[in-house]
Amino acid sequence: MADAQREPAGAAEIGQRYRRILQQVATAAARAGRDPAAVRVIAVSKKHPPSAIEQAVAADITDFGENFVQELIDKQARLSDIGDVRWHFIGRLQRNKVKYLVGKVDLIHAVDSERLALEIGKRAAAAGVVQRVLIAVNIAEEDSKSGLGPADLPEILGRIDELDGIVCAGLMTMPPLAADPDSNRVYFRQLRELRDTWVPQGELSMGTTQDFAVAVEEGATLVRVGTAIFGPRPQPAAPDPGVDPAVGPAASPLQDPSRPS
Repeated sequence: MADAQREPAGAAEIGQRYRRILQQVATAAARAGRDPAAVRVIAVSKKHPPSAIEQAVAADITDFGENFVQELIDKQARLSDIGDVRWHFIGRLQRNKVKYLVGKVDLIHAVDSERLALEIGKRAAAAGVVQRVLIAVNIAEEDSKSGLGPADLPEILGRIDELDGIVCAGLMTMPPLAADPDSNRVYFRQLRELRDTWVPQGELSMGTTQDFAVAVEEGATLVRVGTAIFGPRPQPAAPDPGVDPAVGPAASPLQDPSRPS
């Protein structure tokens, strides 16, 4: 069966995978002398159907991470009666999409500029909510990734403190993709040191399927795990023969046809 048609894993299979991840978290936390209860696993559900999230909730998973605003909003609408779950926005957020997101997620993981922080604060204050965010730090200073440099942290944190509607709950980073997970230890450690200096007791969102155990050893409080819980992401479906590929489908409510998505 093609990937695009593959049925999502059932609750029993997802639950088994999730418990395996929790055991790995507990083992890593024990090596570092940490309480495993201080670490939350975010199930990265991007590109997986709402039915996969329903199965995950049945397996006692409560935190879900999405990368795309439209996909997140669509899933929330379809899963409005799913129960007590926490949604995390873990992708790069454009300022023109902020208005659709504030107040609808527990945490925005990747605030990478003062302009984005200002927009979140403005929109959240207007909606009468306080939006929790994490500052994205480009620890490895990779040109291919967004995020603030460590030296920029004091300025943006000071600016956020002056704003209504937004609060910095901690820091996040995405280190280089590495064949050896331990090679990212230095970046996780540096982020923890920055957190201890600038956001004491704040969250540390770091570590994915490949390297979350190392991240936990270095202090992660949030780890983002997708494939190891849900399995491979479904591949895009074949093009709709009724849609002109030069035009594409009608724009969604969150897409401005005159601007890049």
